[in-house]
Amino acid sequence: MKKLLFMCSKNRLRSPTAEAVFSEYEGIDAIGAGTNADADTPVSGDLIDWADLIFVMENTHKSKISKKYQRLLKSKRVVVLEIPDIYGCMQPELIQLLKRKVSQFVHL
Repeated sequence: MKKLLFMCSKNRLRSPTAEAVFSEYEGIDAIGAGTNADADTPVSGDLIDWADLIFVMENTHKSKISKKYQRLLKSKRVVVLEIPDIYGCMQPELIQLLKRKVSQFVHL
């Protein structure tokens, strides 16, 4: 089972979409989290430790987790997807973009 962690700011639009989309694939376990303290599911050391591969939507997300979880991230790959916060949850364009970008790193 490949464990994928997706992060955006508040875990309300982009990362929940990614969690829903990629959880449907056999052999993939996906969780969404947010980098902000008020996120629906805030990122934690346990989630970072759990993940095989970490996807963040923007460089600012990578910066935030790098500062807070530097030690845990030493053995992890963090991929910046460069997906701006302009999409709604489960918006078809967001789903297509996620599938296209994530498929470069994970066999779907």
